[in-house]
Amino acid sequence: MAETGIGSRSLRDIAEAAGTSHRMLLHHFGSRDELLVAVVEEVERRQHETLATAPDDPVAAARALWAQLQAPELRPHERLFFECYARATQGEEPFARLVPSVVDGWLAAVAKRAPDGVDAASIRLGLAVTRGLLLDLAATGDESGVDAAYERFLDLLAIAGLFGSERKD
Repeated sequence: MAETGIGSRSLRDIAEAAGTSHRMLLHHFGSRDELLVAVVEEVERRQHETLATAPDDPVAAARALWAQLQAPELRPHERLFFECYARATQGEEPFARLVPSVVDGWLAAVAKRAPDGVDAASIRLGLAVTRGLLLDLAATGDESGVDAAYERFLDLLAIAGLFGSERKD
């Protein structure tokens, strides 16, 4: 699913690619869409673990998380995330249930690690910039372009005094 997208792939197609039966997938997940949500939730859980073990320095933590999020091996999962997230924005179930965790969950997790004085709006901006650059990367594959844009974003945070003064020249 992550490699080829959701598209119109049937549960039978997915089961065959996974080396199991569609009945087994139905037994464990209930439907094709529930399976997709479960995959996104697992990838999100792993990304939260990365954030929890990131360095204490906020700039180093942001760079470590970015390195993990934009890694080529995660790219198929990012495409799957955006495909499911788009369906969630339309209120489509079961995808709509992703919104609290993929928005509020990330805002809360980052807020716990953010330096004093970083407000909720700045944290939301960071989430939006990161997601926007990941979507750009998924669409264009321009690794150097999105990496440069992310570094510029970190520079702007440092200039604004939100993430300390460390800058990568």
